[in-house]
Amino acid sequence: MTDHTGGDSPDDPHADAPQPDDPRPDGTAPHPGEPHHGGLSTRLNWLRAAVLGANDGIVSTAGLVVGVAGATSSRSALLTAGLAGLLAGSLSMAAGEYVSVSTQRDSEQAALALEREELATTPQAELDELTGLLGDLGITHDLAREVAVQLTARDALGAHARVELGIDPDELANPWHAAWASFVSFTAGSLLPLLAIVLPPHAWRLPVTVVSVLIALTGCGWASARLGSAPVRPAVLRNAAGGAVAMAVTYAVGLLLGAAGV
Repeated sequence: MTDHTGGDSPDDPHADAPQPDDPRPDGTAPHPGEPHHGGLSTRLNWLRAAVLGANDGIVSTAGLVVGVAGATSSRSALLTAGLAGLLAGSLSMAAGEYVSVSTQRDSEQAALALEREELATTPQAELDELTGLLGDLGITHDLAREVAVQLTARDALGAHARVELGIDPDELANPWHAAWASFVSFTAGSLLPLLAIVLPPHAWRLPVTVVSVLIALTGCGWASARLGSAPVRPAVLRNAAGGAVAMAVTYAVGLLLGAAGV
């Protein structure tokens, strides 16, 4: 008989199944845009390389061209210094990311190889170890044992990699991805202060560059905070303050060197 009361039928097998918009046990509703651990980890890796590259490109090139502007008004000198800084910085960032992430990947692969060998030679000890690790998470021993057995039967290496090593064997760090992300983001960041210092008339070069750089750094700070689900204000202040200090210091040095005729 169909239940017309508007509630769930007692025999409905889906009556207690959680729905996408069901509240959590604490009474709060889930949010579709809320970050989850797996996706957030991958996203933050890309975010780190892109934001660091863009910030470094903006700040280092801005500091370089502003410093040169303090010593000379030559447009060609500014363009030469800016292009040299752009190329040197972007290549350096790319090489540094490639080496760093390659080292990380080598370490992950070595750890996985060792774990694969241990699973082949001492499977029972590895099962006991996985049970203990699950138990450390607050799971009762019997349930931890059952979960360990099921995980081992399904994918022993994957289970140990994630629980014991904190590694996802299907998503190892890619050094080429990191290198290209850093190269492109540094280049994009460097172009803004370079164009801002060479395109305007002489009297407007410094004001346009300083304002453009501070706006760009504010945007980078806002974007990094929003994408990383972090507080916006500290990120924006850090970026803007760092850029302002860098430009002030290099401009002062450029003025001193220009006055000294160096």
